[in-house]
Amino acid sequence: MTASSLQVQVEAQAPNISAKPNAGWWLFSAPVDLSVFLGSAVVSLLALWLGAQAGVLNRDAPDWAWIPAVLLIDVAHVYSTGFRVYLDTGELKRRPLLYALVPAAGFAASVFLYSRGELVFWRALAYLAVFHFVRQQYGWVVLYRARVGERGKLGWMIDSAAVYMATIYPLIYWHAHLPRRFWWFLANDFTGIPEVAAAIAKPLYWTAMILYAGRSIFAWALNKDKNPGKDIVVITTAVCWYVGIIGCNSDYAFTVTNVIIHGVPYLALVYWYARSQRPRAARPYRFLSHDPFLFLGLLWILAYAEEMFWDRGVWHDRSWFFGSGWEVGSLKLVLVPLLALPQLVHYVLDGFVWRRKSNPDFHLV
Repeated sequence: MTASSLQVQVEAQAPNISAKPNAGWWLFSAPVDLSVFLGSAVVSLLALWLGAQAGVLNRDAPDWAWIPAVLLIDVAHVYSTGFRVYLDTGELKRRPLLYALVPAAGFAASVFLYSRGELVFWRALAYLAVFHFVRQQYGWVVLYRARVGERGKLGWMIDSAAVYMATIYPLIYWHAHLPRRFWWFLANDFTGIPEVAAAIAKPLYWTAMILYAGRSIFAWALNKDKNPGKDIVVITTAVCWYVGIIGCNSDYAFTVTNVIIHGVPYLALVYWYARSQRPRAARPYRFLSHDPFLFLGLLWILAYAEEMFWDRGVWHDRSWFFGSGWEVGSLKLVLVPLLALPQLVHYVLDGFVWRRKSNPDFHLV
């Protein structure tokens, strides 16, 4: 496949977004985009500073950080995919086989992997999550390019290199400097690689960043082909991933810099989409998408219920919040894959539900 044909295919997967001057810069609106993309990054870095002042950078994320970052954002955004698909009867009828097969096959695969060993299961899930996190940041760049009508091959190559290196280089550094004081899901869920890999990736990373910065500065200087939303995504991704993974060796730092900028924009996307579907949706979907607090409230209830089962049945870390633990014994073989299923479904379906090619009626405007 040539680079030109690859670009056409990638751009065709973006939702149908019209290119309009000024107003067309933004996926949702200027206040919303600035809040969910730039604002979430500012909150992440502010939380990092507060953690440094509180002396928690060398410890696991404390409960006062875990609850908002992991429970209310990370776990909740996983369930927003379920809201997007399984509460929308029209969407379910459109692709029933896909939406039935993914959880069924995912559960079967998870049980098999867990039966091969706990670390085997968590390692597979961790790398699937990594792929999802990296691709989501690239997806935002594709959406912003589509919004302003960017189609140039060279620009696409520079943008792609920048956003991919902004995420992949910190991951390479992480893998090349194990063990670290943090992990993705479970201790040792990443496998080590030679340090030379990070040494090779470092100049590629800085080259990609410099090329992107130069192109963006040139566009702003000429007052032509500006794309502030895309610039915000690339810059905040680069800063948060670099600081959270390379700059700090801290579970707390990784948590606040990773999940907030990932989960908040996704929640906004699903709610924005849900509002657009209200006129044709069934009554429960219309009711829950009527108000952002109703939407978030449902997701928070589901997130709390899942984490309660995780904690009482598997982790036994927060009895003060979830209640005393259960002894589940061999039931873990079923319980762990079942509890992880919403995450797995989210990772897989996210690659289908936002593509324009398979969603011809999907619009952000």
